[in-house]
Amino acid sequence: MRAPDDPLGFIQAHTRLLPVPYAPEIQLHVADEATELWQKTEEELQEIGLPPPFWAFAWAGGQALARYILDTVEVANGRRVVDFASGSGLVAIAAARAGAQSVVASDLDPFAVAAIGINAAANGVAAQIRPVSTDLLGTVPEADLVLAADVFYERDLAGAVTAWLTDLQARGRTVLIGDPGRTYLPRARLECLATYAVPVSRALEDAEIKQSHVWRLHG
Repeated sequence: MRAPDDPLGFIQAHTRLLPVPYAPEIQLHVADEATELWQKTEEELQEIGLPPPFWAFAWAGGQALARYILDTVEVANGRRVVDFASGSGLVAIAAARAGAQSVVASDLDPFAVAAIGINAAANGVAAQIRPVSTDLLGTVPEADLVLAADVFYERDLAGAVTAWLTDLQARGRTVLIGDPGRTYLPRARLECLATYAVPVSRALEDAEIKQSHVWRLHG
């Protein structure tokens, strides 16, 4: 995979800075028309081999996890945080706003890495957030808190993420997950901390309101 020449320019041209519906304290560069941007990305960037523009939307699990962090700041305050598969950077921004010592926001998509940077700057927390394109699976990051939202939608990915997060939890990291009930969520290993009715785009989900949960991973 090669990085596009101007991901930042693409983001600025095809998104608007808008408040997140369930966490309006945070603004993100998001797509006005989900289907239109999805098609444009596939048409223009297919040869590059980039994934769909997950970074251009505030997904249900991410909104729930961001809301929980903003309302329960002691979860992140003063802690070293990793936000896995960060996408737009929403959850990373919430952790920074809650007083995290540092936040590593990881995503394999170079567009997402650019989006995390521009969104962090728009919310005044760029100094606290380090966007990275490193594949963190199988690593042991220097973190106290590991966050993951909307990552259990594919069987193989979910299995790999579950194994990795379980290992980190066993090593003493706190692991929090935001998810609206995706198919491959490892429910048997989770404790529900909060439930929210999150507004989402009908173009992306099967309903305009998704019951979304914040979970703590346990052994």
